[in-house]
Amino acid sequence: MKRLREHDSGDKNKNHMEKPAEAHPKSPVTQSAEPLVKLENVHKRFGKQEVLKGIDLELRAGLITGLLGPSGCGKTTLINLIVGSLVATSGKITVLGKPAPPRSVRSEMGFMPQSEALYNDLTAKENLRFFGALYGLSGKQLEVAIPKVLGQVHLEDQGKKVVSSFSGGMKRRLSLAIALLHSPRLLILDEPTIGLDPLHRIELWRSFNELAEGGVTMLITTHVMDEAALCDHIIMLHDGQIIAQGTADGIIAKAQATTLEEAFLLFENHESTRALEAGTPLSHGSRIPGKSQAPSHESEKEAHDV
Repeated sequence: MKRLREHDSGDKNKNHMEKPAEAHPKSPVTQSAEPLVKLENVHKRFGKQEVLKGIDLELRAGLITGLLGPSGCGKTTLINLIVGSLVATSGKITVLGKPAPPRSVRSEMGFMPQSEALYNDLTAKENLRFFGALYGLSGKQLEVAIPKVLGQVHLEDQGKKVVSSFSGGMKRRLSLAIALLHSPRLLILDEPTIGLDPLHRIELWRSFNELAEGGVTMLITTHVMDEAALCDHIIMLHDGQIIAQGTADGIIAKAQATTLEEAFLLFENHESTRALEAGTPLSHGSRIPGKSQAPSHESEKEAHDV
């Protein structure tokens, strides 16, 4: 799968992730509907380091939005602001009609972090019962919810198996099932397919598309170009700033590029050039125009996004 990196032009048509046959039709962002999530001029600093710089974005109901950018660009910080794990330094965040941190609406949100939080010595159903109790679901509610979510992630025949016997792809799907237990309206997924082989990625995306068809709104962070192309709406993040957003075709057309990866590199270099001309220091990992400084994404041991 193509990741955020420079490459020879001969590679542009290779190794694309096959789109699942069940993928829901791409639909334009509905401007008339009230956004489920809205960020207005949001900044986040850690000490002297400014990680997010004036973020404005909206998440519309029933769409899969992809947050695309290399590691260290601020993706995980941004979603942690939305779920309430962090508080913005300045700006306004509204989630499901409530100001962040959204404690009063957390029951309507599902979150799947990068790191798995599963108990390997328990079965899949036992994990679901444990996390369901944390969500406040009763025994009767769990009797209905557990078979439902296992079916949604295509693990209906694996519920009695101990998680230690699961493959990486099965564990990611079980993590997704946990996030779905309480039937959230909004689902936020941080690098959900990291470390998975192409087949398991396709299986997980089949679940995402089925959820979107059912009306669930999703925000998915990724640094994989082919996954971003499967989203209804893409937000490109570089050095803590949004450099482009829209549909994949719209972004490619605006950049006058031939691929999504080429479009990202063009927008990225444009923003870096503007920063240098304005005398603004580039953050660590930012690309200097004309030089190959693309971050590496190949190692599972890489540091998590800030």
